[in-house]
Amino acid sequence: MIKYALVCERSHEFEGWFAASSDFDAQAARGLIECPVCASNMVRKQIMSPAVAGAKKGGQPTATGPNAKQAMMMEAMARVRAHVEDTFDYVGDTFAREARAIHEGKSEDRGIYGEATPAEVKGLVEDGVPVAALPPAPPKKNDVN
Repeated sequence: MIKYALVCERSHEFEGWFAASSDFDAQAARGLIECPVCASNMVRKQIMSPAVAGAKKGGQPTATGPNAKQAMMMEAMARVRAHVEDTFDYVGDTFAREARAIHEGKSEDRGIYGEATPAEVKGLVEDGVPVAALPPAPPKKNDVN
């Protein structure tokens, strides 16, 4: 597996994992890689530094540099997601319709989350409806290599 730092045409940064370096090129050429924030498929690789682990006494590696920052970001994203799930109303696949109704004052003003297609998100953004992607759920321990 190879991990790439990626950026979309709107400068949203994220990462992607691929079985081989040629997989990124093939998927990007077919428009299969999508920004998790804005759904743009105009994505390119960024320059990134290699992940290097330091060593503690006893030979146990310590997370430094990018790995420590990644762990902090993952924890912060998990906290944001938990807060949203605990305090906002889940509206499922009616998210776009409900977000628009709240924005237009036709529905009760409250925090909501749910699912929307890239086209629905694009329409909301174009119409000035404030939306943001929910951070992804952390991987389950059984799903991690």
